[in-house]
Amino acid sequence: MGKGVGFNRQLRRSWLDTTAAFVAESQDPLDLRARLEEVLQQDMAGVDARRKTIDLLLNIWLKTKEDVPHLWAFAVAWNRDTPAPDDRLWLHYGLALVYYPFFRDCAAVIGQLGRYEEPLTNRVLIQRLAADMGQLGSLERAAQRVTSSLRDWGLIVDGDARYTYTPCLHALAASHIDLEIWLLACILQAHPAEALPFADLVRLPELFPFRLTVTVDHLRAHPWFAVRREGAGWDMVGSAMP
Repeated sequence: MGKGVGFNRQLRRSWLDTTAAFVAESQDPLDLRARLEEVLQQDMAGVDARRKTIDLLLNIWLKTKEDVPHLWAFAVAWNRDTPAPDDRLWLHYGLALVYYPFFRDCAAVIGQLGRYEEPLTNRVLIQRLAADMGQLGSLERAAQRVTSSLRDWGLIVDGDARYTYTPCLHALAASHIDLEIWLLACILQAHPAEALPFADLVRLPELFPFRLTVTVDHLRAHPWFAVRREGAGWDMVGSAMP
């Protein structure tokens, strides 16, 4: 299971914003843990709950430095410099996709349900995930933590019926095309396929909250991507990052 299912705590957007700001100042894990402990004490009483939550926050905003240093460095700089607060949601979401495959799996199911206007409940989400992954012991709780996090981030909202949610489709626009390009680079790192047709890439269901304007020419000109034309006229996009 490892980090693939390890999204086992609700993450509030305010905690992620704080973690990102701290990481811009220090990448010392002990220092970051101490600073986050002070922050989370205001909202969370349990010592073990705080420790597990800090684990997730640092996995997303610090440990991704080891796996995707270029994407991590972009995220830290953009978080520090952007004048648009909602840009930070793109960053939290993208790094969570990279570090937690289970988060991507949940987001993909939620996006599919939203696309076809099917009811989203924790029960339906868990059933869809279990059909692909099997009945893992931690799956139910982790899926609920993902939905509660996305609800806090404003990416899903309460539905008309009790215990239902509505995905906020294409609700977020980036302040600059570079942020869209960065998110697609995160998607390619997180996706199991080595390359995808551009038309499929920008329509992946896990991108459900975001409004994209990026074109294949943007990616063709960017060093993070490898774009090749297939015989059928498709533009296949893969990652060119080491």
